[in-house]
Amino acid sequence: MASKVDGVIEAVRYAADGRIALVRGYERRGATFSDHVLISRDRLVEQLQKGKKFFTGSRREFFASTFETRASVMLVKKDGKEWVATGKDTARDQLDDVPLF
Repeated sequence: MASKVDGVIEAVRYAADGRIALVRGYERRGATFSDHVLISRDRLVEQLQKGKKFFTGSRREFFASTFETRASVMLVKKDGKEWVATGKDTARDQLDDVPLF
């Protein structure tokens, strides 16, 4: 797992307009992580703006707060809009290789 992880996103739900509606994941709570939580797009953007580090990934079965992380989640600003993505070349919300729920 990456050294400084504040949250791990394991699934995403997109709204009809293509923007993220919700993500399902885990948030750091001190030395451990929460059970899975639903995080709205607004709250996720707020956390990323505060400098929190979110990654895509999944919890390792039977290993408590151990995760297999994949890509870093970032805010991408383009044409006056802000997108949540795992890559810099995007013009929409896009979390690659994250299953839908």
